[in-house]
Amino acid sequence: MKTTARMFKALSDETRLRIICLLLDGELCVCDIMAVLQLPQSTVSRHLAYLKNAGWVDDRRAGVWMYYSILDNVKNLQNSLLDSLRENLPDLEVAAADRKRLCEFSQHNRCA
Repeated sequence: MKTTARMFKALSDETRLRIICLLLDGELCVCDIMAVLQLPQSTVSRHLAYLKNAGWVDDRRAGVWMYYSILDNVKNLQNSLLDSLRENLPDLEVAAADRKRLCEFSQHNRCA
């Protein structure tokens, strides 16, 4: 039950929901997330660590950069929640603005 509570608690923060929404389209570098959310690296990294510890995201290192993605093998409950998030989050105004900013940032400036 504690694991389930931690999983839901991770989704109770607006910044973490925005990060999840961005990652629904695929892996992103921390610098991409920082640029879109307009938050410092320390804040973004703290939220990503929280999501990782709650079992929502996975990370990989490529040189000096850290990349994050939605965890592939999740439990049934998490999979159902991810389906719901995929269906509903992108329609929110903030999520649409984030995705637009990501597209603009990605075309002009990428990590590495």
